[in-house]
Amino acid sequence: MLELKHIKKYYHVGDTITKALDDVSVSFRQQEFVAILGPSGSGKTTLLNMIGGLDRYDSGDLIIEGKSTKTFKDADWDAYRNNSIGFIFQSYNIIGHLSILDNVEMGMTLSGVPKAEKQQRAEDALTRVGLAEHMHKRPNQLSGGQMQRVAIARAIANDPEILLADEPTGALDSVTSEEIMQLIKDLSKERLVIMVTHNPSLAKEYADRIINFADGKIQDDSAPYDEHEADDHFTLKRTKMSFWTALKLSFTNIKTKKGRTFLTMFASSIGIISVAIVLALSTGFQTQIDKTEGETLAQYPITIARQGQDTSQQPEQQKGFSKSDRVTAKTSASDKAQHLNKIDQNYLNYLNGLDKKLAKNISYTYATGLNLVRDINGQYKPVKFSNSNPENTGADPSAMMATLGVGGSVYPVDRYGKQSYLKTNYKVLSGSYPTAATDVVLIVNRDNTLNINSLKNLGFKVKENQKYNYKDLVGQTIKVVANNDYYQQVPTGNFIPKTDYNDMANAKDTKTLKIAGVLRVKSKKSDGMLASGIAYSDRLSSAVIDQNQNSAIVNAQKNSDTNVMTNETLTSSSKKTVLAYLGGDKIPAAIQIYPNNFDDKDKILTYLKKYNKDKSKADKIIYTDLAGTVSSLTGGLMSAITYVLVAFAGISLVTSMIMIAIITYTSVLERTKEIGVLKALGARKKDITRVFDAETVILGVGAGILGVLIAWLATFPINLILENITGLANVSHLNPIHGVILIIISTILTVLGGHIPARMAAKKDAAIALRTE
Repeated sequence: MLELKHIKKYYHVGDTITKALDDVSVSFRQQEFVAILGPSGSGKTTLLNMIGGLDRYDSGDLIIEGKSTKTFKDADWDAYRNNSIGFIFQSYNIIGHLSILDNVEMGMTLSGVPKAEKQQRAEDALTRVGLAEHMHKRPNQLSGGQMQRVAIARAIANDPEILLADEPTGALDSVTSEEIMQLIKDLSKERLVIMVTHNPSLAKEYADRIINFADGKIQDDSAPYDEHEADDHFTLKRTKMSFWTALKLSFTNIKTKKGRTFLTMFASSIGIISVAIVLALSTGFQTQIDKTEGETLAQYPITIARQGQDTSQQPEQQKGFSKSDRVTAKTSASDKAQHLNKIDQNYLNYLNGLDKKLAKNISYTYATGLNLVRDINGQYKPVKFSNSNPENTGADPSAMMATLGVGGSVYPVDRYGKQSYLKTNYKVLSGSYPTAATDVVLIVNRDNTLNINSLKNLGFKVKENQKYNYKDLVGQTIKVVANNDYYQQVPTGNFIPKTDYNDMANAKDTKTLKIAGVLRVKSKKSDGMLASGIAYSDRLSSAVIDQNQNSAIVNAQKNSDTNVMTNETLTSSSKKTVLAYLGGDKIPAAIQIYPNNFDDKDKILTYLKKYNKDKSKADKIIYTDLAGTVSSLTGGLMSAITYVLVAFAGISLVTSMIMIAIITYTSVLERTKEIGVLKALGARKKDITRVFDAETVILGVGAGILGVLIAWLATFPINLILENITGLANVSHLNPIHGVILIIISTILTVLGGHIPARMAAKKDAAIALRTE
């Protein structure tokens, strides 16, 4: 069954050599009760530890069922202790924070025995040792004798071939000692039992075989046995501890120290609280900045007009006064900066390639006129969307051509076909947001005033300070008449507007526009891009151009160098203007690009500059960036502040990690005996490491959750204070994603901080750990 051949174990302390085992050879039967007697320091406990695989021999061989252990690695010894050995210790070595049942199950847990079978075997073992009525108690509820019975139940629960008992009655009274010895005697009828004791009378009364041991050698053996050579039929079943088991062990240990655990998690969470509050404030302030940026960029988009302003042409800085007595003719800096942008379909296609994520909204302002008529007291009359004083412009077509279209503001419909621009920047006071190209809206100022001229030009008889109900305006309709229905050609060849406006209004190609709603800017700090008055979609202008670009008046104007309405001689430039006004030009007069924020604006500018690369100055497209100065002030500022604050707060995270390392090291010291017990039961080094790693995981997750929770609660008073100081509401806002990330970071840092002490625990010598008090 078990044979020791010439086993030696020497301890070297300086120049002194202690021979704990000095060439020991002995064999044991498969089933017998062997008592090893000897004085203290004779080496009998070392022999027991050697047999149990808790200690390693220097030379010789330990043979188990014909298998040599010379080549055994740590994992082999762990499996051997778990499957073949059952330990009964003098000091019981019961893990205090586990229940009695859990203590008995522990060896089987390491063996991977299924839960139901494990529980049944543990209950059977406890019943056998007389603890059926006590199996659900805690260790601190038992007497010494009962504790030793638990230790015996734990030793036999996994059905080992060898039972090793080290002074099993040393801490018990005589009556209890006899009960325990009788129990061990009964167990020896099924397996090999080897007991170390100082009590010769107990050994003679209960043991089948007595070996006297002294000075590391066997002095005599009452029933020697020679092991015959046997085939190697010993098999090892590897032990394993799941991370869930490690978590359970650690959690039950932590529960016994609730106060200290809470203080540890709270101290560890300080770093998380600091970072979480910084991120909450950063998120809130960044939201405020993004909102301000959005409002600014909604008011000052990137503008590309046919007549651009080259900002690279900076005026020369004049120094002092000239002493010349002559006047020098020179082109002004503003004139030099004038640049004619050659916007064509190729450039429009290039703009369409701009990433939609950078700018959802691009507005196209066309120079086309809208032939508008409206029913005024039962008669249709010409109207316009202009905010100019109708008394100053009259009906002169050339005056109308001097403006882009017929006035009004143009709002963009985003590139996904939605009204994101209006919905983001404007609030509906009455009616609704426009849904079709033929829907127009009335834009009012923040004080609900409306440009009086916009109403006069629509044919309303209005006086200064006159008030209108929303219902008087929402739902009003205006007709857009096609060129062929609006203009007629006279015998001279010229074109003039027709006079039968009722007939125009009822023509089949006439479109009906409707005032869908009254809108007002949302922000208190911005007046918005759209002027007070009528605003319409650039898709309306595009639809009118599609309708009119092949009209009779447009075709006539294309073939004439004079204005077909006024007979005025036209230059090439003015001819383009007239054609554009009549709807003969699909190229927009101006383009407004609305970036989402300043970072996106910079990317858009890079995209626009890319178009100009390697082009001559005349072929370059110049843009105007009025919001550029704001960008230089705010761009990256919040990010920089956040990085600095997070860096400072991160110091507390490192401090927390160091503290966790100290706490884990303290826990290792406190649980040294438990480590020894686990190793005696067959736990591997990685299992021991896993137990303490699991403890740090619990502490890390707990600290992270506690820190995030405290930081979230802190946002409420912080917001109240900031609102009173700055007037900004809900600045501190903890992003849930940030919270989850911080909990993960807390867990990782605590595991890193506690892993080194956990590795130290795993390397502890099992025999030394078991002797620790």
